Amino acid sequence: MPKLRRAVAWFIDFALVLTLATGLAVLTFHRISALVTDVPELAARGGLDLLTSRGDVIDASQGLGLSLWDKAVLDVEEAFGVLIVAAFLYQWGCLAFAGRTVGKGLLGLKVTPSAPRRAAVRAAVTTAADIAIYAVACVLLVEGYFVLSVLVWTLAVVVFFLNALPVFSPTRRSLADRVAGTAVTGLGISTPGATPPVRTF
Repeated sequence: MPKLRRAVAWFIDFALVLTLATGLAVLTFHRISALVTDVPELAARGGLDLLTSRGDVIDASQGLGLSLWDKAVLDVEEAFGVLIVAAFLYQWGCLAFAGRTVGKGLLGLKVTPSAPRRAAVRAAVTTAADIAIYAVACVLLVEGYFVLSVLVWTLAVVVFFLNALPVFSPTRRSLADRVAGTAVTGLGISTPGATPPVRTF
């Protein structure tokens, strides 16, 4: 079934992105844990602040805590940034040079045309729908913007379905396909010298 093949291909590609996300999460955890080694430096700065605070101990200690928190938040934001860039480069690179991602290749599907510019547009929409908007929502939550984070999460869900649901239409073209002017075709097995069948999925 064409729809099932596209769904399985998407799951394979998304699993690869999730694998990268897991690796980044582990790395970020270790980076945040390593902040403990920076405590002496931060404590010394906090001690200097304490000496010059004229007895305002609370303000000086808050400065130490905020410094640690800011570094941890920056580590998290950098991880999300790397994830978004890597997901885009994966989509764009695979489409521009091979005409298909790993998932689509395994399921015998191809994106046409695969010109670098079209591939970049399609990769940008796909990355936004699958990863980027969710990442922005998470960053907003970490930054303390709870209401805005929920709104962006809602937007992420809407964009995801706007991209995915058109696949079930007669044209079977996702939002990414429509914006980039591409289509997903099946690669049929043909006999030598015969014209291979092209099926739009």
